[in-house]
Amino acid sequence: MRSILHRWNQVSLVKQIIIGLIVGIILAVTIPDAAKPAAILGTLFVGALKAIAPVLVLFLVMSAIAQHKSGQKTNMKAIIGLYLSGTFLAGLTAVIASFLFPVSLTLAEGADDLTPPGGVTEVLKTLLLNVVDNPVNAIVNANYIGILAWAILVGLALRNAADTTKTLVSNVSDAVSKIVGWVIKLAPFGILGLVFESITANGLGSLLDYGKLLAVLLGCMAFVALVVNPIMVYAMIRQNPYPLVFKCLRESGITAFFTRSSAANIPVNMKLCEDLGLDKDNYSVSIPLGATINMAGAAVTISVLTLAAVHTLGIEVDIPTAIILSVLSAVSACGASGVAGGSLLLIPLACSLFGISNEVAMQVVGVGFIIGVLQDSFETALNSSTDALFTASAEFKEWRKEGKKIDIHRAG
Repeated sequence: MRSILHRWNQVSLVKQIIIGLIVGIILAVTIPDAAKPAAILGTLFVGALKAIAPVLVLFLVMSAIAQHKSGQKTNMKAIIGLYLSGTFLAGLTAVIASFLFPVSLTLAEGADDLTPPGGVTEVLKTLLLNVVDNPVNAIVNANYIGILAWAILVGLALRNAADTTKTLVSNVSDAVSKIVGWVIKLAPFGILGLVFESITANGLGSLLDYGKLLAVLLGCMAFVALVVNPIMVYAMIRQNPYPLVFKCLRESGITAFFTRSSAANIPVNMKLCEDLGLDKDNYSVSIPLGATINMAGAAVTISVLTLAAVHTLGIEVDIPTAIILSVLSAVSACGASGVAGGSLLLIPLACSLFGISNEVAMQVVGVGFIIGVLQDSFETALNSSTDALFTASAEFKEWRKEGKKIDIHRAG
């Protein structure tokens, strides 16, 4: 047994995850009833990641701020610029694709019991209220905007504290990071359970009627991941961006695809940034912030489904209105995590731009839930992997200016 464990530990985590994925598919296809207990592995894995992520963010950010020296450079302005630009360009890509490949919907019921936000003001209000949320409540509910705000404030308050206090906070941060490492080592078994549960519970038959919509939706996300993002990365690092792009998709995107939770993927992105040799003071803030405002996938979802409703109803759309939709989808997407239901519940807000009634818009949301098995998985994979990608790009730009070697393959 010890020999088997030794050999298993010598296999890279990505290969381990692929093995777990394949085993999960085989079990779901061949012996779904007998292997039903395997589903608990996925639930436990996601639960562990979601449980540790808020504590990790709190102590990492507190430690980074408390020990930050005056005059020390950070890349946060560049990272936030990439986050906002990437989200807007994703929305614009989706708008252009929806004009090139218009989709009509068979509207679905099933979202009547949900309440969408009344406007952009309400979305931004929710976001601001999350900032001043009770700190304990923010941790319990995984409100990362609130956690970030309190962690920064406490970190600033500790700037003049005794070195022993700062060391204690740093030691707790390191301990939580180690626990995260232990949880991530269980990813192959968690992925096995998630794949098994997804295939046995949902199947793919219900998605066939929405093939063209899915093709446009997922095609946009793939285009953003493989064309738009690499162009932005190249503009920062001035070298072939694809090794870094593929590394982030492989080591962050795969896990996010199956967990379908940006919050659960925060520890995975933290570990990836550490493996890339990035500055902990930067990524300890940028990664949880990205899980809140870097929402390229959500912008794509909002734009594509909104314009599908527009085409279904035969509404004419001019270029200025299309550009406004791109901006609206980007702003709404940045507030998606603060709204129950995520990006789908922001579709009625975008539909209101074209005078589409709330009743019809909620039927479009119903369609979104039907295709959510794939839509949400791809959306989360794009959102979360881009957090690590843009964080690394901003720091690699500084490395390039300083003449330091950019070793994208550092972590294997």
